[in-house]
Amino acid sequence: MATSGGKSRREETSDNSDDELLPLANDTYGGSQRTVHETKGWDVFREFPPKQDSGSMETQKCLDFTVRILKVLAYTITFIVVLGSGVIAKGTVLFMTSQLKKDKRLAYCNKNLGRDKQFIVSLPDEERVAWMWAVLAAFAIPEIGTLIRSVRICFFKSSKTPTSIQFIVIFIAESLHTIGMGLLFFVILPELDVVKGAMITNCLCIVPAILGLLSRNSRDSKRFVKVIVDMAAIVAQVTGFIVWPLLENKPVLWLIPISSLCISLGWWENYVTRQSPIGIIKSLGRLKEELNHTRYYTYRFMSIWKILVFLMCILLAIWMEGDDPAMFFQLFNPGFGPHNIVVEEVQIQLGSTVIPDLANATLTGDSVEVAAVYKSAFYVLLIQVFAAYFCYIFGKFACKILIQGFSYAFPINLVIPLVVNFLIAACGLRNGDTCIFHGTVPDYLFFESPSVFSLSDFISRQMAWIWLLWLLSQTWITIHIWTPKAERLASTEKLFILPMYNGLLIDQSMALNRKRDDHKDVKTEDLAEIEKEKGDEYYETISVHTDNTGSSPKTIKSSDQITRIYSCATMWHETKDEMMEFLKSILRLDEDQCARRVAQKYLRVVDPDYYEFETHIFLDDAFEISDHSDDDSQVNRFVKLLVDTIDEAASEVHQTIIRVRPPKRYPAPYGGRLSWVLPGKTKMICHLKDKAKIRHRKRWSQVMYMYYLLGHRLMELPISVDRKEVMAENTYLLTLDGDIDFQPPAVRLLIDLMKKNKNLGAACGRIHPVGSGPMVWYQMFEYAIGHWLQKATEHMIGCVLCSPGCFSLFRGKALMDDNVMKKYTLRSDEARHYVQYDQGEDRWLCTLLLQRGYRVEYSAASDAYTHCPEGFNEFYNQRRRWVPSTLANIMDLLVDYKHTIKINDNISTPYIAYQMMLMGGTILGPGTIFLMLVGAFVAAFRIDNWTSFEYNLYPIAIFMFVCFTMKSEYQLLVAQILSTAYAMIMMAVIVGTALQLGEDGIGSPSAIFLISLSSSFFIAACLHPQEFWCIVPGIIYLLSIPSMYLLLILYSVINLNVVSWGTREVQTKKTKKEIEQEKKDAEDAKKKAKQKSLLGFLPGANGDEEEGSIEFSFAGLFKCLLCTHPKGNEEKVQLMHISSTLENLEKKLENVERIVDPHGQLRGRKLSIGMRGSTNGDPLVTVAEGEEEHDSDSETDTMSTVPREKRDDLINPYWIEDPELKKGEVDFLSQSELSFWKELIDKYLYPIDANKEEQARIARDLIELRNKSVFAFVMFNALFILIVFLLQLNKDQLHVIWPLGVKTNITYIEETGEVLISKEYLQLEPIGLVFVFFFALILIIQFSAMLFHRFGTISHILASTELNWFCAKKSEDLSQDALLDKNAIAIVKDLQKLNGLDDEYDNDSGSGPQNVGRRKTIHNLEKARQKKRNIGTLDVAFKKRFFNMNANDGPGTPVLNRKMTLRRETLKALETRRNSVMAERRKSQMQTLGANNEYGVTGMLNNNHGVAPRHRTSTANISVKDVFAEPNGGMVNRGYETSLGDEDDSNSIRLQPRQNHQVSFQGRF
Repeated sequence: MATSGGKSRREETSDNSDDELLPLANDTYGGSQRTVHETKGWDVFREFPPKQDSGSMETQKCLDFTVRILKVLAYTITFIVVLGSGVIAKGTVLFMTSQLKKDKRLAYCNKNLGRDKQFIVSLPDEERVAWMWAVLAAFAIPEIGTLIRSVRICFFKSSKTPTSIQFIVIFIAESLHTIGMGLLFFVILPELDVVKGAMITNCLCIVPAILGLLSRNSRDSKRFVKVIVDMAAIVAQVTGFIVWPLLENKPVLWLIPISSLCISLGWWENYVTRQSPIGIIKSLGRLKEELNHTRYYTYRFMSIWKILVFLMCILLAIWMEGDDPAMFFQLFNPGFGPHNIVVEEVQIQLGSTVIPDLANATLTGDSVEVAAVYKSAFYVLLIQVFAAYFCYIFGKFACKILIQGFSYAFPINLVIPLVVNFLIAACGLRNGDTCIFHGTVPDYLFFESPSVFSLSDFISRQMAWIWLLWLLSQTWITIHIWTPKAERLASTEKLFILPMYNGLLIDQSMALNRKRDDHKDVKTEDLAEIEKEKGDEYYETISVHTDNTGSSPKTIKSSDQITRIYSCATMWHETKDEMMEFLKSILRLDEDQCARRVAQKYLRVVDPDYYEFETHIFLDDAFEISDHSDDDSQVNRFVKLLVDTIDEAASEVHQTIIRVRPPKRYPAPYGGRLSWVLPGKTKMICHLKDKAKIRHRKRWSQVMYMYYLLGHRLMELPISVDRKEVMAENTYLLTLDGDIDFQPPAVRLLIDLMKKNKNLGAACGRIHPVGSGPMVWYQMFEYAIGHWLQKATEHMIGCVLCSPGCFSLFRGKALMDDNVMKKYTLRSDEARHYVQYDQGEDRWLCTLLLQRGYRVEYSAASDAYTHCPEGFNEFYNQRRRWVPSTLANIMDLLVDYKHTIKINDNISTPYIAYQMMLMGGTILGPGTIFLMLVGAFVAAFRIDNWTSFEYNLYPIAIFMFVCFTMKSEYQLLVAQILSTAYAMIMMAVIVGTALQLGEDGIGSPSAIFLISLSSSFFIAACLHPQEFWCIVPGIIYLLSIPSMYLLLILYSVINLNVVSWGTREVQTKKTKKEIEQEKKDAEDAKKKAKQKSLLGFLPGANGDEEEGSIEFSFAGLFKCLLCTHPKGNEEKVQLMHISSTLENLEKKLENVERIVDPHGQLRGRKLSIGMRGSTNGDPLVTVAEGEEEHDSDSETDTMSTVPREKRDDLINPYWIEDPELKKGEVDFLSQSELSFWKELIDKYLYPIDANKEEQARIARDLIELRNKSVFAFVMFNALFILIVFLLQLNKDQLHVIWPLGVKTNITYIEETGEVLISKEYLQLEPIGLVFVFFFALILIIQFSAMLFHRFGTISHILASTELNWFCAKKSEDLSQDALLDKNAIAIVKDLQKLNGLDDEYDNDSGSGPQNVGRRKTIHNLEKARQKKRNIGTLDVAFKKRFFNMNANDGPGTPVLNRKMTLRRETLKALETRRNSVMAERRKSQMQTLGANNEYGVTGMLNNNHGVAPRHRTSTANISVKDVFAEPNGGMVNRGYETSLGDEDDSNSIRLQPRQNHQVSFQGRF
């Protein structure tokens, strides 16, 4: 009744609900009863455990400040580099073109030739040709980069073949673009002075300007104004075509219009769109989208073709000047080799030292030849190439980390103004003094200087003012670079149209090639439209999406693209501390999601990182036999521990004592379900698995949640296929372990990777082991090196092979693909399956994704902390599972590598070769370690090779024998002993190795390798400053090498047939029959043992079953029986008879009591809510006197004699009445969900019956597999050891001479006076040398990949970091409204805090040493004593603060208190936003509620009887609280008991005890 009542009430009020509906589900709870224990006044004192930050909290605090500093540095450095390198690149290009003019004359410095003379110089053809080659190289190098990138992507990934139309369009556009470049740089610019040349480069946007105008459509805001400005920009660009030709009177300059049109045609793609109203532009827009898939295939040829066309333009320019084009090739060597420059003397002009007109200067006939600085062109080229590349790389970096406005657009637009200013200054200085750059720039080289240098003449005569119009028009045409909308770390293909840049026009290339975003901005006023579109299905929101690869089908709604995260945790036997860390992590995500939801709903901001969130916990083996009967099941202690821990976890996260709503309980076909609503209103559902009803273990839990969330919850939605497709692409499963600890930003970083690449199937974070002891220290170093080097390398050169299930994000669509989810349900029927599928299920799942073409990535910035094995045995057992499954999965990938390479763009042949090398190193690892020990023994103990070999062979042979013949505990004991011994031996090995290195010298291969290895580890640690101290346990790692790479590998391979989990094993409760059977078996075994013993043949040796007429004993050491006879059992029989009689009497008395007082029996029992209390109807139950009871041994003292009630596991299972699960409501799964679970269990998850024959077959197969594996493994290593050892023994005959580390021996013979000098080279055996190079190659690959991955990680962190407004760049000049949008999430997080809601803080009001006396101790104690306990919801806390906020109350308004003060301007902006939201809600209510408004604002205010008015009279002048606060509007939060203010607070709901199973809400209805 309660449930249905609650539901019907909810349905009535759904139209005007102001309640935050659960993001992924639409049901809210009814009320519940709760008993609160009274605290006596004398017993109110409290004890708080000391606060200890978890790993993720500590890391987060230290990261924040550092990252903000880095972000500011990134802004500054990127701005400086982009601007500086852009200016240098542009200036050097103009310097090159200044040397290309034929018969160019330049005033020459007379410093070395005579101060009283004047000289001029004409450049010879050799010099001109050298500079032509330099210009060609500057153009060609980026094109070669394009070629390399295209070839790499075509070979290692995939690119479609273009159609003939696509190829022709690209061919024509790129050819014309290159011809235009050739005309500009070899014909036009040499004829202009450099200042005009720099200015003319702002006139290369004419085609983009025209296409941009034609692409405007009716959906553009302020379209008319934009069209006018577009036309003005086109006119300004056209003026550039005629200004210089008219002024300069040089016919060749009329090529400027042709050149400008051709060059600008190269950027046509960026300015066409399918949304254009003009047909041809629309067609070009479609063509542009198709070119995205074929671009790299096309540019393999186009890049070479463009270089050839540019070369032809050079030859044409030479021919047009009347020279032989062949001289371009003939003068190459002279031009770049030694040659002379002829310097000629000219007559001095009277009254001037400056030569006004070099062309008309009178020569004296004297000339001097000076040697040319013939490498000048090469040096200038190098400067230009590197400057252009740095400008491009840092510009791209700025786009990726979202600092594009200040560090990309601003410097790009400043390049030409700065270049013009520098050129004017430099030319003026050079004209004033020809020797001013003497010694810096060769005296015969300089810019082509303009002839006028006074500023007024320059502006008037040179028409310089018109250049400002060109600059402004270019800025308008490229306005899109100021307002980027790309996601964090967007790929190059999403940022730029063409793969590389134009080196000669770097600033124009970067501005015009940066992609425009065709999607219009999502504005806050659009949110209302989106809400209407989505209806009531979900909470309405939207994220900003920038993937404009194609238009979405009309059936897709914007709500389908919302990121949905289902965190799916598998639990088994976690401790309380482990559960605490997990629950705190979930509660932090819950808080974060609530802040984002509330910010969008109340502050009306568009949050690109918004997500919906729901938690599912799958608790394996959650049931045990009940205490009262073997026929019933109850939840085990781990479930109870989870239920008890959640309040404590919530209190820690929210910094105040709160109690989360007791869980709603559901019977389920697989066992049961507990469902919480967390303070942020996300759901957390714990699925309790009964291994008698469903398969247990982690893999089957994963199958459960995949099929439930992706199969049932997604695929069975009654929506179109297109919508399901989009939802699947934006649905993610966050797989977790039950002890994981992480922060919300860690998840956001993984989501970023998913949004960046649609082909990404899974992403994992950096896992940090947590615990104490030497084993944990070892794992800290091992995990660090594994992530720093191994995982980073896999990410960079291919794909990560294992995304660990403890903290990874999987894309729903990828899991739903063929041969992934379905194949994952495969039951293990073969020995190999047990090893590959069940022992390392995470790795197998990733292997399936890779084999379907998906990518798996690693984010080093996404930190998670998990408990690792602290004991030796547990660690060895964990690795005993991991090692074989790792090898099996990698072998599976390698065997099928051709198919994988074909289908997966990210896996290439070199990557497969790298994995094969690692596989070989792993298999031969024990042999390598063995040989290392043999060699170290020889060096350290000065023994011969064979003795050392023998000493090392014995312990290995003994250990292998123990592993084959003894139980696991003995194997582990021997492994511990040997590990300890080897650790001591390793110290001797270290000493021996040091001695050997001292003997061989620093140039020996071993020394080089060890120095390289340790250096790479140290540099890696320095590049991971947060984790630097992980390198300290490296000494433990070093001492453990024999144990981990020899003993552990042997233990894993020899125990291949053992498929038990090996960790977190606990004792399970057994039935009475099982206990009795065990006792009986034990007694039988004891008897058999005694009979087999030495004295078993003697009579009377079989226990205490006989007694004697005469007995005597001595202190229990021996007992003598005389005249023995069997012991009688009369006493036992009598006691049993008495007991049964008493039981019968008790039953009769209770039956009589029941008839006399039928209600008395029910007093002691607390009935649960729901069907259990109402199925029987009549509480009177009559029982026949003679009825037997089977649960008389139950520990409960109530209703023990009532006959066993018939139980249905889907209606009233025994566990659901457990008081330790708290007093939550009982509910039932829908019929469709029940059907789903039953069908899923029947098909895939039914418990596997213990078939002894099948088990025996599998055991035999596993042993056979083990034997084959061990044989192959031992043979490989034995052959390797034998070959290398024998080569070592015969090194004198067969060796390789090592060229480094040569020893020189000098001997002086006194008798003869001779000095003998001999050189001694190191002799290396070939195999050993190969192995050294093998490991060195792996190290180089991993170290290089780590450097690249580090850069990517820092970029990701910086991209995800938002600077506070006071740190933001000044150029933005943000308004308060913009500030509010930018910091909305942080503001909401402050406003929704439960701690200190009424200016009362738990235990922290005197946190500082100066404030101890101000602590409100008595106040806090009284507050804690009150019966009324708060169950907090974050949205209620937010609304209380938000709607009581007043900017006029001065700083630190009462509602915000001293802990949360905002600036007055921010408060005003908040008030403004609040009032606008209020107006929208008021309008919405008027439109949607009408006469049926049960909670009509005016009606409730004016109607004393509370009767809903038929019509709303007025909605003017309504306060904010009238719209949002109870009871005037909005909907109560039925999931929570909130008491956040006074007794009559309108936002609080006090729940009263339930009577007759009805719910009453006091003061509500």
